[in-house]
Amino acid sequence: MERKLLKQIKNEWRSNLWLALELLVVSVVLWYVVDYFYVKINSYTCPRGFNIEHCYRIGVKSLSENSADYIPNQTMEERMADRQELFDRIKRRPEVEYVAVSTNSYPYNGSNSGRWFSYDTIMCKGYCVYRNVTPDFVNVFRYEGTRGETSEQLAEILRRGEVLLSDNVFMYDDIRVTDIVGEGLYLNRDTTMTYRIGAAINEVKYNDFGGWGHDFSMVGSIENPLNGNEWCVRVYDDKDRDFIENFMADADRQYRVGNLYVTNVRSFDDIRRNYQVYITNEMRNNCVGMGFLLLNIFLGLFGTFWFRAQQRVSEIAIRKVSGATRGDVFRRLIGEGLLLLTVITPLALVADFNIAKLEMTSWFDGYFTVMRFVICTAVTYVIMALMISLGIAIPAFRAMKMPPAVALHDE
Repeated sequence: MERKLLKQIKNEWRSNLWLALELLVVSVVLWYVVDYFYVKINSYTCPRGFNIEHCYRIGVKSLSENSADYIPNQTMEERMADRQELFDRIKRRPEVEYVAVSTNSYPYNGSNSGRWFSYDTIMCKGYCVYRNVTPDFVNVFRYEGTRGETSEQLAEILRRGEVLLSDNVFMYDDIRVTDIVGEGLYLNRDTTMTYRIGAAINEVKYNDFGGWGHDFSMVGSIENPLNGNEWCVRVYDDKDRDFIENFMADADRQYRVGNLYVTNVRSFDDIRRNYQVYITNEMRNNCVGMGFLLLNIFLGLFGTFWFRAQQRVSEIAIRKVSGATRGDVFRRLIGEGLLLLTVITPLALVADFNIAKLEMTSWFDGYFTVMRFVICTAVTYVIMALMISLGIAIPAFRAMKMPPAVALHDE
């Protein structure tokens, strides 16, 4: 049967050529849409690499010189002593399990610092976020190592002056950081500036949808623990009741030290929600646009094959008179459409592959992998096959219900 279909397609090459070109364009555009949704869904469902449950950010500021309570002429030692005292008071609070200070490091902050480094002669190919933190930062956000290290063990590694690297930073050179733990890193290829890899950690996402390059991360101990501008705490699970209200009620009395005072306390659920408003809105707009494009693709392809099937009413009638069953007619017409789709698929694959490799998708958050390409291609093929089948089956079914004499008379 396949040979007969190929022969028929060849005999009708003029009309089939234009249809094949339409299928080629539609297939590439549809793959583009499918790839977008695949990357976003895959990025969103991947583990974040951190935990923000029962976590809060405490806003700390210094009084202005115009304040009546401002203490002038403080020395650097006095200011550092005030920060240490405030840190200790927060740490002693009964609900607080861990407290950490950091710079450009907490989740969903929209700001970051970076490091360029190399292992041996291999440079990290991509922007690596550097999280400059006190050791308990990994306890606050529950980081985990790829070898099963707990956050407590990772904190001890940071206290030794070693760094933590996400397992994927050398992925483009097929090297897992897990396999080079204990080795040294050179900062900007300068062999006099070295870090020792203390552990490999699970990939830490920049936000819930990831972000190409921003998922490479290094965690190191802050040089002066009290210079950080981010104060984050984790509260015991069973004591996390009205923490913000209770903390702020004690703020003026307990957490006013020297010129330092607490401005507010925010839960990381709230920080996450506010940070991702723009991303969520952009995603929603993109989904609406892609959905509209998908609908137009469906209607266009469906309409083309509907019209094509309608033009073959007399052929269907002749086949019925010749003894063909409904199943025979369906299989032939749908088989012809699917065969045409299969013929153009290799050309579509070439176009899809080049689009992916050239990173022509603005949402290229995910890494290009064979699995990603295969899944998106398979989904695209299935969707198009369903569109073609529906576009052929419905008018063909109506034509087969028509008496052959009537169908031939209309022709």
